[in-house]
Amino acid sequence: MPQLSKRHCEAMKAGVDPLERGRAEQMLSEVKGWALSEDAKELLQTFKFKNYYETLAFVNAVAWIAHREDHHPDIEVGYNRCRIRYSTHSIGGLSPNDFICAARIDELLD
Repeated sequence: MPQLSKRHCEAMKAGVDPLERGRAEQMLSEVKGWALSEDAKELLQTFKFKNYYETLAFVNAVAWIAHREDHHPDIEVGYNRCRIRYSTHSIGGLSPNDFICAARIDELLD
């Protein structure tokens, strides 16, 4: 299977089961600095930057990834920080799409 950042998101229709905690924890090892929420329904990370301009540049890059993959995170923005929360809302939990997008974000910062 290709590394996550080389894969593309697939549509997840209601009724598809979200990833079980064990599988989500396995996939978590493939993305840097991300964490699972306590209920294992979200993939989270907070990014720190020097200033507002760098923060917004990052947010715009994340928006481009979200648009290209048609998979959109919840984003909280502050002066020098950005918190990203991924979950596949249509299935009520995590899917491979969340990890694919996290891996693509990781590549932005490499």
